[in-house]
Order: sequence, then C-alpha cells, then structure tokens
Amino acid sequence: MMFAQLADERTLLLQIGQGDRQAFRQLYDQTSPHLFAVALRLLRKRDIAEEVLQEVFLTLWHAADQYDTERGSVRTWLSTITRNRCIDRIRRAPVETLPLLDDDALASEKDDPLTHVLDQDHHALLSVCLGELDEQQRHCVSLAFFDGMTHQEVATHLTVPLGSAKTWIRRGLDFLKKCMGAV
Repeated sequence: MMFAQLADERTLLLQIGQGDRQAFRQLYDQTSPHLFAVALRLLRKRDIAEEVLQEVFLTLWHAADQYDTERGSVRTWLSTITRNRCIDRIRRAPVETLPLLDDDALASEKDDPLTHVLDQDHHALLSVCLGELDEQQRHCVSLAFFDGMTHQEVATHLTVPLGSAKTWIRRGLDFLKKCMGAV
C-alpha cells in the first residue's frame, strides 16, 4: 500500500509540473497534514507553521519539475523543503519568541485513522532503526533532524570537528535508509 501511495504522489507531481490544478489539490490534501506537523514541531507556533506550509506549496507549484525520483519519495522531498523553510524562519527570529505548544496543538484536524496507523508503523520502524545506530550517529542525527540543527551547530554542540559531525550524520542517514527499506 505504501508503494501505491508513492507512485500516486509521483504521478500527481508530474501532473502538477504540467499545470494540473486538480493534481495540486489532491497532493496538498494527501501531504499537508504531515508537512504541517513537521513545521509545527519545529516552529512551535501555528500561524508561522501555516505560512511556511503555504511557502512550501508555492515552491512545489513552481518547482515540481525539479523533483528527482532517485533522491527519495515525493513526501521526503516535500518534508525536506518544509524543514529547510522552518530552519530559515528560526534563524530569522529568536527561538525564545516561538512559544511551546502542548501535544493537543500538534494534532491535525485532517488526520484520519488509516494515516494515523501508517504513521505509527513508520515511527515504530524509525525507533527500531534509530536504536541500531551507534551512540554518536544517533545523537547527531537526532540533533540535526529532530532538533533542526545545522551540521555546524551539531559540531559546536558536541564540541567535535565539523567533518566528524557530517560523517556521523551521513552514515547514520545511510543506515536509516537501508534499515527502513528506502534504498
């Protein structure tokens, strides 16, 4: 079922590249709850997360033809764009100005039970795979992708050379891709 969804998202993306507004709407409906959750987790403020989500989909509309199927799924590509936009926002505004939200604020109104179950399975597999990483790789990957730190910030935080942090992150991500079946 996961592969059918990915193929469908790729098809939609190709149609969006040709200016198909209906395909754009369908891809938005399929991916926006996940992307909004990513933005909200990083930014901790609903209105800013909504703005970032709008920017992401505007980018998608104009850059759908830049998607490379060899670099991952459509959802991963969009998640990366979302994460990068969030990091840009965080760098422009001090983190202290972004209030913390409770867990109820993180729930999306568009989540359906099937999506919830698939996300739980995905998170469970991710937890297992993260547990198989060595301590340095797990810590670096967690800081970079769950806390939104840049490679330089990870290196500074851990007081290690930048090259070491980059290597640990790269090797950790390579392992996670293999472990989760993305390769």
